[in-house]
Amino acid sequence: MPRTKASSKSPTKTESEFLALIIDSIQDIKGKNIVQLDLRHLPDAPASFFIICEGESNTQIKAIAGNVERRAKAEAGQKSHSEGQLGARWVLVDFFDVIVHIFDKETRKYYELEDLWSDAKSTEYKNI
Repeated sequence: MPRTKASSKSPTKTESEFLALIIDSIQDIKGKNIVQLDLRHLPDAPASFFIICEGESNTQIKAIAGNVERRAKAEAGQKSHSEGQLGARWVLVDFFDVIVHIFDKETRKYYELEDLWSDAKSTEYKNI
């Protein structure tokens, strides 16, 4: 019996399940200092959520971004757009409502996104 279009798609994740998937994808590659910023209540916010983390090398930053993109597509059917892969000091993975920022330590400190969006509700995740 042929598969229908609906059965060939990955199941849709709820917002909280999708956020948890992203956090887990970062932790898979040992991303550090993970923070989730809830921007939904802020006027003119560019997204509903920012997820910010650090990698210790360009290679690790690229690996984190790749894992987030792969798992989001495979497990949630979410396509993304990424930027910054060439230098890999700050890689951005954009899912439209959720934007993942993967920094090296110095670049994260320089841009201070958590301070810039300090009115957002912040959730920190422990390094595992």
